[in-house]
Amino acid sequence: MTFDEMKSKLSQMLIEKRFNHSIGVMETAVSMAAFHGADVEKARIAGLLHDCAKNYSTQEMFELCDKYNLKLDYITQKQTGLIHGFLGAEVARDIFGIDDEEIYDAIYYHTVGKPDMPLLTKIIYIADFIEPMRHFEGVDIMRKLAFDNIDKALVYQIDMTIKSVLKKGTLLHTNTIDTRNFYLSR
Repeated sequence: MTFDEMKSKLSQMLIEKRFNHSIGVMETAVSMAAFHGADVEKARIAGLLHDCAKNYSTQEMFELCDKYNLKLDYITQKQTGLIHGFLGAEVARDIFGIDDEEIYDAIYYHTVGKPDMPLLTKIIYIADFIEPMRHFEGVDIMRKLAFDNIDKALVYQIDMTIKSVLKKGTLLHTNTIDTRNFYLSR
């Protein structure tokens, strides 16, 4: 599937706001990849497709997880907003023909992170947070850190996520904690 075909297919799968967000993530990821020396084309594809499973209903997500034999941990089963990352990697493979493991990994972990992330995975994780449509306190600091020190940007982003999760009183994924601890201990 060509990039233009992917873009066209994705525009049919997502609501307009989510599609525009995906374009913003793609553009941010391309800029970050060029700056940090990552593969720009992989960043372009991963950025575009990172939320390809976002607009499925919760029921559809669980059904697709069964179809792809995707096992969800108890936190993800309770915090269903996290499913789209794991599921999106499978959808990208199945529907969009993505067979590149770096792109798969970047989509898979973009919601929760993982310790010792490859550069492309870091880029998508951060680009999702700082793309131009995002407006929240601290986003300008994040945008600067993303180009100054990507690992510090990760920790800063995770700290912001933890504060948000605590404020909401929801579950925090263990991957996110492990990711923070990994990058703090370096």
